[in-house]
Amino acid sequence: MPWLHRETARSFGGAGSTAGYEQVTAYTLTGQLQSRHLNLPQLDCDYDWNDNGQLIRISGPQESREYRYSDTGRLTGVHTTAANLDIDIPYATDPAGNRLPDPELHPDSTLTAWPDNRIAEDAHYVYRYDEYGRLTEKTDRIPEGVIRMHDERTHHYHYDNQHRLVFYTRIQYGEPLVESRYLYDPLGRRTGKRVWRRERDLTGWMSLSRKPEVTWYGWDGDRLTTVQTGTTRIQTVYRPGSFTPLIRIETENGEREKAQRRSLAEKLQQEGSEDGHGVVFPAELVRMLDRLEEEIRADRVSSESRAWLAQCGLTVEQLEKQVEPEYTPARTLHLYHCDHRGLPLALISEDGNTAWSAEYDEWGNQLNEENPHHLHQPYRLPGQQHDEESGLYYNRHRYYDPLQGRYITPDPIGLRGGWNMYQYPLNPIQVIDPMGLDAIENMTSGGLIYAVSGVPGLIVANSITNSAYQFGYDMDAIVGGAHNGAADAMRYCYLMCRMTKTFGSTIADVIGKNHEAAGDRQGQPAKERIMDLKNNTVGIACGDFSAKCSDACIEKYNIGQLFGLDGIKADNPIKAKQGSSDASNY
Repeated sequence: MPWLHRETARSFGGAGSTAGYEQVTAYTLTGQLQSRHLNLPQLDCDYDWNDNGQLIRISGPQESREYRYSDTGRLTGVHTTAANLDIDIPYATDPAGNRLPDPELHPDSTLTAWPDNRIAEDAHYVYRYDEYGRLTEKTDRIPEGVIRMHDERTHHYHYDNQHRLVFYTRIQYGEPLVESRYLYDPLGRRTGKRVWRRERDLTGWMSLSRKPEVTWYGWDGDRLTTVQTGTTRIQTVYRPGSFTPLIRIETENGEREKAQRRSLAEKLQQEGSEDGHGVVFPAELVRMLDRLEEEIRADRVSSESRAWLAQCGLTVEQLEKQVEPEYTPARTLHLYHCDHRGLPLALISEDGNTAWSAEYDEWGNQLNEENPHHLHQPYRLPGQQHDEESGLYYNRHRYYDPLQGRYITPDPIGLRGGWNMYQYPLNPIQVIDPMGLDAIENMTSGGLIYAVSGVPGLIVANSITNSAYQFGYDMDAIVGGAHNGAADAMRYCYLMCRMTKTFGSTIADVIGKNHEAAGDRQGQPAKERIMDLKNNTVGIACGDFSAKCSDACIEKYNIGQLFGLDGIKADNPIKAKQGSSDASNY
């Protein structure tokens, strides 16, 4: 069953047999998250779902949130109730999926259409874009009837030729309030940033600081694992196969410096001459000393090493005195307590106390924060890190603006990520976009995958979708027909075959139909929908009975069992090994 092997209990910290943190998780008979109950009752949550697999209520001891959806699966509102609170917040979007202001407060907003989905203004800001569709300016909007004081703040964004944000500044009265520069590695991962803030200098003038705040980042694949500042290093361990942070490890720089030591070979080389200039050992001697040091530290010196030392007129005891002691730096551990998506809600110390906590809205905006220990906690929605200087969330391939609930640049994979290339999932309480590349194209499919397989399932589905597009590109290079032709048909076949093997034929069929329903809403021709559904059926059958999806779909093309808008003739049969990009065993 796809919902087996899920976590049901978690414990952390404490002393003796008593854990400082204990969580018990329960699921419904259909595999959906039902409850999380803890020995910290203020963090308890119960979850309710409708028959469409949509999350409709999250209940806790302090508040309850009820969610509403459109017929197309978009989140349309949330009703929050608490002891002294009863508030309803609507979420409106235009047909293209662009967020709109509250229609009751701004009724004219529904009449505006944004070319290429480039929103020019909203209730708070006026926006400008460059020819590539990248946000370049954001200026405070002055409401009508308000006297202009010319104190508007303008945010400026600059990009490199890979469309990556490399420079940001915020200006008021013609003077910069903050500036920041961003660095990336060859894989496009952000590796560092420098931030200059406005401050008063020794003469009393306000200007940008001469020395920037510097932060360096380390990665494990596409997951941020290390944040290094001038005072501390923070390392993150994630839940396996997900973007949900699990353990936070903080080490002060002073502790790390204490842990630095010279190897035995380094020490002997540095101290091996009377003039203090040191000596250089041959590489073979360095290797022998390194091996000897390992044996000494393990208290298992081999007979070969003892014999070698004897030939040199030395003893193990003499060398032991030269080995510098190891120092284990003091580290502070916290457990991330996250919501069902992977958004951190609290940091739990080893003694079971809540060291940090925060509350967010559905789009990741922080509503309040309790941080008595001044902990640095940048993680937001899965795959996102908050930049305090700009208010943006770095999201691997792009930057996300939580106030708008969308990205500031178009999707780098183009229309593969959906028709609206700025869009974050329109059901953000169930669907995530940890890479900043593409959300699940139809929110109902994403919710269904999440319900039965959780975040790891969404990651797998994203990988399958990317593989399907690559397979389509490979086939297009051989036989053509990327749009409504042979390559397109093989792509659909491959996608459904892989989805069937991973999630089962029933879920694959729903995913395929939801995809076409999304296309219908964007005005795709009826003939195109019929073609796609036929190829989906072929792919699902391949998933049930074929060993490898790429080979199976190529064979279906060769024997004329795939469908194109104008028919498909396999005048140029493909050998299975010609273009297979299926890296799996399917």
